[in-house]
Amino acid sequence: MIALDNYCTRHLGKTAALFLLVVFCPTLWPQAVPPTPATAEVPPEPPKDPLGRDTPRKAVLGFLDAARKGNAEVAVLYLNTPPGTSSETLARQLAIVLDRRLPARLNEISDKPEGSVQNPLKPDEDLIGTISTESGDLDIVLERVDRGGNGKVWLFSKKTLALIPDVFKEVNTPPIDQILPQFMVRTRVANIPLFEWLAFFAGLPLLYLLTGVLDLIISRGSNILRRRSGRSADLPNRRVLRAPARLLLIALAIRSLLSMVALPLLARQFWSTTALMITILAGIWLSILLNSWGERYLVRRVRSLSGSASILRLFRRLIDGIVLFAGLLLTLHYFDVNVTAALAGLGVGGIAIALAAQKTLENVIAGVSLIADRALHVGDLVNVGDIQGTVEEVGLRSTRIRTLDRTVASLPNGQIANMRLETLSARDKFWFHPVIGLRYGTEPDQIQSVVTGIRKLLSEQDSVASLSIRVRFIRFGTSSLDVDISAYVLTRDVNEFLEIQEDLLLGIMAIVEKTGTEIASPSQTVYLAGETSAKPNQLIRSQTTRS
Repeated sequence: MIALDNYCTRHLGKTAALFLLVVFCPTLWPQAVPPTPATAEVPPEPPKDPLGRDTPRKAVLGFLDAARKGNAEVAVLYLNTPPGTSSETLARQLAIVLDRRLPARLNEISDKPEGSVQNPLKPDEDLIGTISTESGDLDIVLERVDRGGNGKVWLFSKKTLALIPDVFKEVNTPPIDQILPQFMVRTRVANIPLFEWLAFFAGLPLLYLLTGVLDLIISRGSNILRRRSGRSADLPNRRVLRAPARLLLIALAIRSLLSMVALPLLARQFWSTTALMITILAGIWLSILLNSWGERYLVRRVRSLSGSASILRLFRRLIDGIVLFAGLLLTLHYFDVNVTAALAGLGVGGIAIALAAQKTLENVIAGVSLIADRALHVGDLVNVGDIQGTVEEVGLRSTRIRTLDRTVASLPNGQIANMRLETLSARDKFWFHPVIGLRYGTEPDQIQSVVTGIRKLLSEQDSVASLSIRVRFIRFGTSSLDVDISAYVLTRDVNEFLEIQEDLLLGIMAIVEKTGTEIASPSQTVYLAGETSAKPNQLIRSQTTRS
């Protein structure tokens, strides 16, 4: 047992010494830390092709550019032919076939490295267009070829190149550059032939002038027919072809000329894009004009609704903005621009603008509500809070009121919507409601005579609603015996009401005087000691006189 204890003591001492050595010796800490897992290596980016053959669109445009510049050695590099093969003739034939026959839809060719992936079974092939030939349709296909260390590039496929010589024999239509003078074809500005510059800067204005002449002829003919059918020579002249319609005619003329004139592919692409841009511009312009005509028509139809012009103008501008935005999106989509980021930015910008213009939007929405509810009309006499006056204008943001002091108060619509609004000019009749105070000391039969006389006076007036007449002795006031008079005067004009009210008040004064009593004036009765046995009438007369 003693030996076992000695053995354990020796080993425990060694273990404790080893523990202290590890803890207090920093050089041994890295050996105690477990190894960290190796980070995954980021795969290197594929090398970029110096000729721009990374995407189908760049490959096609690069080939056409090289062929147009006459650089046959570079054009051959866009063909999927065995290395070292002399294919300059094939490249020239392919360029001519594409120039003459390929549809001008270069913007629809995919600009992604993986292509459009039209056929999932052939992900490395991309169809860029179809050419009509005597033997049938020929698909112009690009294929993605792996060039080892140079990465994958897009080239014209072997299948397409095999059929190009036969199609080239069918291309016999003389191009436009063989018809025009050679100096217009050979002279280039910014690598573009001179005749194309002349067609753009001189041809388009000429076409627009021709549409103006056509508009003049048609307009005069239609005006003559209108005057003869209307049997009046004073009818104004009207234009038939507005500017947007003339632009549409120009776009139609460009499309027709493209189908009749043999132009190079890039020129056809340019003029197709020009015709589309003119069509979009004309469509936007025409939509805005129609929107303006619709606004004027509705304003004429709803003139009775105060502020309708402001609401219609607001909606017109909103629709114009939507039309312009739709035209912009269509243009960006045609040029293959990703509009998702633009829409996201527009949403964030819209939120920021809404927060910044919170009060303005509140006033605009309140203005629309006031106009739609017909709460205010121009010419109304209103009480808005502590302001009384006549409404001069009901706008989208504010309402202008001409006060009785002849000043103009402009109140935000959001504030009016939350205030008490009273339209004085909207009442159909006026309330005649005086309270007559007879002096104390008036006998009961005298009060009855006053009530009966006033009731008779009101009932004899044609301008007073007979069913609304009410005349009653209602209370003992502090200094008078009060008679309440209530009736409605059938008039909408305040001046007429004041005239009728004046006649009625004078008649009431005559009735009071005729009964032998008087209208009371403010007074007090003071009872003195020793006078409590006096008659009430004597007390009243004496104290009233003394006061």
